[in-house]
Amino acid sequence: MNLSERVALTPEQEELRESVRGLLTDRFPEAELRARLDTADGYDPALWKRLTSELGATALAVPEAYGGAGFGWREVAVVAEEAGRALYGGPLLSSSLAIAALLARGDEAACARHLPGLAAGEPGTLAVAGEDGSWDPRATTVTAELAGGGTGTGREGWRLTGVRTYVTDGHVAGLVLVPARGPDGVGLFAVSGEAVTREPLRPLDPTRRLARIELRDTPASLVGPPDAGSAAIRAALRVGIVLLAAEQLGGAQRLLEMSTSYALERTQFGRPIGQFQAVAHRCADMLLRVEAARSVAHFASWAAASGSPDLPRLAHVAKDVCSRAYTEVAAATIQLHGGIGVTWEHPAHLYYRRAKSSELLFGSAAEHRARLADLLEL
Repeated sequence: MNLSERVALTPEQEELRESVRGLLTDRFPEAELRARLDTADGYDPALWKRLTSELGATALAVPEAYGGAGFGWREVAVVAEEAGRALYGGPLLSSSLAIAALLARGDEAACARHLPGLAAGEPGTLAVAGEDGSWDPRATTVTAELAGGGTGTGREGWRLTGVRTYVTDGHVAGLVLVPARGPDGVGLFAVSGEAVTREPLRPLDPTRRLARIELRDTPASLVGPPDAGSAAIRAALRVGIVLLAAEQLGGAQRLLEMSTSYALERTQFGRPIGQFQAVAHRCADMLLRVEAARSVAHFASWAAASGSPDLPRLAHVAKDVCSRAYTEVAAATIQLHGGIGVTWEHPAHLYYRRAKSSELLFGSAAEHRARLADLLEL
């Protein structure tokens, strides 16, 4: 079996895609998207419940032993692609990050405690970035101390102090996983969302909610041993990047469809503007960028699902290629639509905002190119 056959979606995965697209088309049209921009949560809890209970969106990658469906990250990427296509703002990416971190840490007791709830749709998140914008867990400034001081491997009795920012869905997460530096090194800690001070941020993209989280001697439980947590967190971030790339692909694909449809319908000088060479060439360029993003995003999701050793490199490639493709396709969409493309009433600006914010989430494309060069020893 060659690579293209391995990364192609199975009939079951295509059926999942159709189910998710059908639900979002029916329950999350553009009018609903706009209605959610001014709400406190930013998403419809009833629709989120349907996604998680009927389609198992957050249970797909969770092992059956912990209340999940026992599939993998490829299926979650299929859901993420459709969510990106619709600009859906529910806590899919953030909860998937929390699931990935717990699975990567391998603490059976913590998995048994937290994964069933996440699989059932209770929002969770992974709070990595500091106020300097760094997504490197080794650079965390959050401190962890045991009650009474000293070192130890006990799960309970820890207190965290510090600030994390750009936390996806941090305003609603019931479980917050935080890398913190303790006496033995950087560990991963679980904190109740109700125990932290949350400050919703006002990002460029109103369709994805971010929050600043402050921990003030906050009670926390240790996940896994008290050191070597950075490796598990980096593994979870790689999964997050793969799912983000799928989101970006979905958004770029929708913009391509929107632009080509408009080019065939909009007339100028008595004929569709798509017949003009400059417009046709621009649409062709958009198609090439979308197909490049599709190849990389699907390859990366296959690598995440199969445990391929190429995943660290592919995650960096996916972040670079898919970020640039989405941003460039979004900008071209606005240009091709002319004056209407820059109005609030047209959805193009919402996709452009999502594209620009996603370009920086988990680190910029330039940062990932530099990390890829380090891995390749260039």
